[in-house]
Amino acid sequence: MQKFSFRELDLNGAYMVKPFYADDNRGGLLKDYNIDIFKANGIDYDLKEVFYTISKRRVIRATHFQLIKQQPKLVRCISGHVYDVIVDLRPQSPTFGQWRGFHLTGENMDSLLVPAYFGHGYLVIEDSVVSYKCSEVFYGEGDSGIMYNDPDIGIKWPFELIGGEDKLILSDKDLALMSFKEYKELMK
Repeated sequence: MQKFSFRELDLNGAYMVKPFYADDNRGGLLKDYNIDIFKANGIDYDLKEVFYTISKRRVIRATHFQLIKQQPKLVRCISGHVYDVIVDLRPQSPTFGQWRGFHLTGENMDSLLVPAYFGHGYLVIEDSVVSYKCSEVFYGEGDSGIMYNDPDIGIKWPFELIGGEDKLILSDKDLALMSFKEYKELMK
């Protein structure tokens, strides 16, 4: 049987997944998703869309989510290094507004299962390619997010690994994202 390991995080529904990897003198084979193995481990996750982001060092992708048609995702850094962050945005959750950060690299091969109603973003420590395996398709009309530096969430980004916050590369879209206070008002 192909060996995966699943570690549920303290933000209910989020998992760190160690994919199946086998190697020999030719190289290796990595499998980061299998519907039957996920279901056997209590994770009901159907794949509907796969895409990749290609990012330069110092890029920050703020805390993104879809307001409608939630897009749970299995995220893995294929090459490079990102500091990946998830934020619990479920108003009824005991961990509402809490965040957790993880170093995902091409070398460690870890995947992060980001549940519905979570924000997701990352800081690119090294030029990177990140894979997204989503259980819902992207729905542009519901695309939204919260600023990377929102003081109420208080994410501690490792800016020292890119030479300081003043070195960030940030999109115009991410500069115009809402605050956590605005998000809470929207969810009332």
